[in-house]
Amino acid sequence: MTQDDFFDSPPEDHIRPSRLDDFIGHDDLRANLKVFLQAARERRQAMDHTLFYGNPGLGKTTLAQIMAGELGVNLVSTSGPVLERSGDLAAILTSLSRHDILFVDEIHRMPIAVEEVLYPALEDFKLDLVVGQGPGARTVKIDLEPFTLVGATTRIGLLSSPLRDRFGVILHLDFYSPGDLARIVTRSAKIMKISVTDDGALEIGRRSRGTPRIANRLLRRAQDFCAVQRKRCIGAAEASHALERMDIDESGLDQMDRKLLRVMIEHYGGGPVGLKTLAVACSEDVRTIEDIYEPYLIQTGFLKRTHRGRVATAKAYKHLNMLG
Repeated sequence: MTQDDFFDSPPEDHIRPSRLDDFIGHDDLRANLKVFLQAARERRQAMDHTLFYGNPGLGKTTLAQIMAGELGVNLVSTSGPVLERSGDLAAILTSLSRHDILFVDEIHRMPIAVEEVLYPALEDFKLDLVVGQGPGARTVKIDLEPFTLVGATTRIGLLSSPLRDRFGVILHLDFYSPGDLARIVTRSAKIMKISVTDDGALEIGRRSRGTPRIANRLLRRAQDFCAVQRKRCIGAAEASHALERMDIDESGLDQMDRKLLRVMIEHYGGGPVGLKTLAVACSEDVRTIEDIYEPYLIQTGFLKRTHRGRVATAKAYKHLNMLG
């Protein structure tokens, strides 16, 4: 392996698995999805509309691409905020071929007016459009080819009940274990032509916040450090050095994670403290704290959420070497 090989790595899309058998982790979800896909192929019908929900970077988009590949159909991708008008959605739906998959990322951010146009399309594969205005307005029905809507959301609670109830398959993606992340790092390293030991992959996996997207990003950054230092392989020591340089500790907490916990402990006695108050004290956006930092801190036991606010746990005190 030459030094040039370090920088001859494929883009992110080439790292994504293209088959369900290559998808690492979520064994139960994968097994169920395999049954649903096989049943749809045997019936020669469009698969039921499917909703994936979970934190960012856990594989929702990848699974949508795998579904299209397994079914042998086209994948048309868009996102909720892009569909500003009902005409935008109508143009996409009428362009779909038989059994194609329409993937809508951040589907909870779809405007309600667009969402209502989607209802008859999901149930009857028909599109009801209003043409004209005032007394001369009329309704036009357009037949659609049978298709599968695959939605992805990080906040399923913001999805309206009528839309959520129209999904026949609802699957939750949780954080990955360090072992599964180590396997993902090893697989990505092989594709990117990076030499990494099992210990090095596990070290990166342990500090990746349970998220494959972060694991692949940290692998690239560890690759950068090794390339500059003329080291040919990422071992546990090399990975640890690179991640410590990026201020990511052994539990995967970064500078903002520790700042949130320190502010709660030093300024508010460990809590409870309201989310808005915490956001102002840390100079961070409320939604960023709620969507990016808080889920992992709660999952790993550093933070708990009560009806009175957020509370730092004894584990947080111990991790930061602060007296509780």
